[in-house]
Amino acid sequence: MENSVYYLHQHQPDDHDHHLNILNQQQQEIISNMNHLHHHNKGSLETDKAPMVFVIMGVSGSGKTTVGELLAKTMEFSFLDADDFHPPANKEKMSKGIPLNEEDRIPWLETLRDTLRTKIHQISSSSHGSYDDDTDDDKKRKAVLCCSALQKKYREILRTADPNYKPGSYVPGRVKFVYLKAPVEVLENRVNKRAAEGKHFMSASLLQSQLDLLQIDDSQEKDITVVDGTLPPQDIVNDIRSHIL
Repeated sequence: MENSVYYLHQHQPDDHDHHLNILNQQQQEIISNMNHLHHHNKGSLETDKAPMVFVIMGVSGSGKTTVGELLAKTMEFSFLDADDFHPPANKEKMSKGIPLNEEDRIPWLETLRDTLRTKIHQISSSSHGSYDDDTDDDKKRKAVLCCSALQKKYREILRTADPNYKPGSYVPGRVKFVYLKAPVEVLENRVNKRAAEGKHFMSASLLQSQLDLLQIDDSQEKDITVVDGTLPPQDIVNDIRSHIL
């Protein structure tokens, strides 16, 4: 009996150690799986925050279309010009030098928002997220939009294209703004030249009304990147990519 007891006491620590080893292995596997899951989720969150729509904004003559088209081509994203979404009545008013009012602008901005929301929904349903892993279809769903977006409340409408954006939070989300800033003299020269060449429906006389309407709130709107609109287009695109990609 004593031998039996001695035998049990001799082997019990070994069994205990064996169980501890198994538990340690299981714990390590759990920790490893949790770390993997955390890393995966972290990557997904970072991907979710990546901008999917770049709004090139500014007054008339700032170079929105030229820069927007070049950026879209460089990134292989789809290109949208907000001017194409104006109803005929809006275009007629602007061609006559009559500024748009809120009744003209808000439905136009809401149409733009809905268009962007569709694109964001499409890319969100894709398994790809980072720019490097984008398929051709992913890239086409992402977009560069040229839009004056002169006031804070107008940009807020466009921000809500992101279903996760909380209105009034101004937290950078999937809609990113790039403001092309240029001196008034440069803007006037560009607008007058464009009008003389008949390249745009908007009257050059509306530039001042746009400048009066322009509102940039650096203290709250952290999703606006300001770039020098007087640089050559390719330099502006390079600047944009270095800041927001």
